[in-house]
Amino acid sequence: MFDTEDRPRPKTALTVEAVPLDPLSVEDLEARIASCREEIARCEAEIAKKHAHRNAADAFFKR
Repeated sequence: MFDTEDRPRPKTALTVEAVPLDPLSVEDLEARIASCREEIARCEAEIAKKHAHRNAADAFFKR
């Protein structure tokens, strides 16, 4: 079996839509910011979940 742990992982393309902001209203900009904050919170929750999983594995294998 190959040890893939040592191989570098391919970078994931980030998809952040860069649109001109000038034509957007204040309300549209606020909605866009709220949407970005929700996505940031979702990413942070996933990071926390992955850290917890890794810590549990490390504790199990006494790393």
